Amino acid sequence: MKRWLSASLIIGALAVAAPPEVTAQGLPGFTLFGGPRRENQLSFRLDYGRTGHPRDRYRLRIPADKMSFAVNQFSIDYPDYFDGQFDVNLNPDRDPHRQPVQVRVRQNRDYEVIPLEEVIWDQENHVIEIYPLEPVAAGNDIEIVFSNVRNPRFGGMYYFNARVFSPGDLPMARYLGTWVLNISPR
Repeated sequence: MKRWLSASLIIGALAVAAPPEVTAQGLPGFTLFGGPRRENQLSFRLDYGRTGHPRDRYRLRIPADKMSFAVNQFSIDYPDYFDGQFDVNLNPDRDPHRQPVQVRVRQNRDYEVIPLEEVIWDQENHVIEIYPLEPVAAGNDIEIVFSNVRNPRFGGMYYFNARVFSPGDLPMARYLGTWVLNISPR
């Protein structure tokens, strides 16, 4: 009887303490089973993180300790069951701060937007390739921002993997980590 009462009290407290709606999410989160090892989980922030919201913004972060080399290409792959939509149309006449895809490098406390040469969204192979105009220097915190994202129709957990290419490297991608995104149903 004591076990049942204790379990009921804990479940009741959790149900009361949980907020009814979350409008933003971030960080690696908590994974009970499976998923990437803790040291391979990258932090992120979603402005809304819900299905049915007209547009979302994904801020995918890579810490400086993972950036021990210069980078001339970012490659982000995602699962085939992610049916969201990305806006990757760069406009050369538009201010770099207003582009739908941005690579930001942390300089002291602020992020500096790096000009991009090209962004390719290969929907068939479930990968987005980002080419900076000049290589991104080693040892910096990086934030990749996708604006105007249409979230998937159904909620779920989606693993986005970060890989990079360095100048002069063999054409092999280096794995940096995984963002474990959770899109909530309405």
